[in-house]
Amino acid sequence: MLTHGIPKFLKLIEGNTQFADLFGLGSTISLILAVFAEFLCSVLLIFGIGTRLSVIPLIATMSIAAFQIHGNDPFQRKELALLYLVIFVTILVFGGGKFEAGRIFKGR
Repeated sequence: MLTHGIPKFLKLIEGNTQFADLFGLGSTISLILAVFAEFLCSVLLIFGIGTRLSVIPLIATMSIAAFQIHGNDPFQRKELALLYLVIFVTILVFGGGKFEAGRIFKGR
């Protein structure tokens, strides 16, 4: 997801806030939420910090991408979003495992 989040993050820094207006929040807020999920939560997930908590925004983002943004598109357009969605739900259910960095902070 980081490869999708970095361009959105750079777009936000440049001040280009053209993005899909989801749920009437405005394109700027929608872009900020997408950057939060795809960039920040992806970094947290990579390092294993707050794995289950950081995967929730990613699940929401992939659900919106698959079912709202690409809802009427053919399966090939929404396939990647659905694949990510299945992976993130699996991580939510099973957690980060024994290599999760959060376990170090908990003393396990």
